[in-house]
Amino acid sequence: MAALITGQTKVFGIIGYPVAHSLSPAMHNAAFSAIGYPGVYVPFPVSKDLLAQAVVGLKALGVGGVSVTVPHKVAVMDFLDTIDPLATRIGAVNTIVVRDGRLEGTNTDWLGAVRALEEATDLKGKKAVVLGAGGAARAVVFGLLEAGSRVVVLNRTVAKAEALAEELGTEAGSLEDINRLSADILIQTTTVGMDEDRSPVPATVLSRFQVVMDIVYSPLKTRLLREAEAAGCRIVDGLAMLVYQGAAQFELWTGQRAPIEIMRQAALRALRN
Repeated sequence: MAALITGQTKVFGIIGYPVAHSLSPAMHNAAFSAIGYPGVYVPFPVSKDLLAQAVVGLKALGVGGVSVTVPHKVAVMDFLDTIDPLATRIGAVNTIVVRDGRLEGTNTDWLGAVRALEEATDLKGKKAVVLGAGGAARAVVFGLLEAGSRVVVLNRTVAKAEALAEELGTEAGSLEDINRLSADILIQTTTVGMDEDRSPVPATVLSRFQVVMDIVYSPLKTRLLREAEAAGCRIVDGLAMLVYQGAAQFELWTGQRAPIEIMRQAALRALRN
């Protein structure tokens, strides 16, 4: 049953474009309900040209905080009052906390990625290949490096991969390099596979990796993950990262421990529906 919305209800949400597919509302609202927190979480579809106005509006409307998703994780940084040192190092923000009339940016994606991967493998000393060079890739690469992995970033536009690698202190290459590389872990951080049944890499290369993760969570088992599983890899779906990064957001906003399993089940139900 939906929580009763009153004058005391705190509003949270997600800004991105598109956001209709997001599982975050189901996940966070279930968590609010489970602990009796007076909050509601809603989707805010915000196009690139309206980002500045939308972010300023968070203060005016008294919103408690928002998640930030594609395509705003880097651009949103220009409109915040403060950005914590960790998010500054990553170069992307996925979480805004509105505190005392100020917009504070941070990043929980890296925590989500690390915790999701650690369900499948130890990360220290492992070699990982990351596909993509956007905001999510930045967080994933940062998390892997923090956990002690060696990382190679591959992207269709090589200059973007090289810029990211230089900022975070790792290696870069072209997406075509996937045809000659092998590693312990492969992580797909682009939106490929979300809207159509495609994989960014040939199925023939997947046997050279032990663990394959796709941050896309709709569908839950993308073509990349199906082909990786068929190749004998351990697979990690995007729902695990979503839940762990969301739990960290929830705790920043509420100051209370996140009911992680409730969030996972709520997200899974929403995905199936």
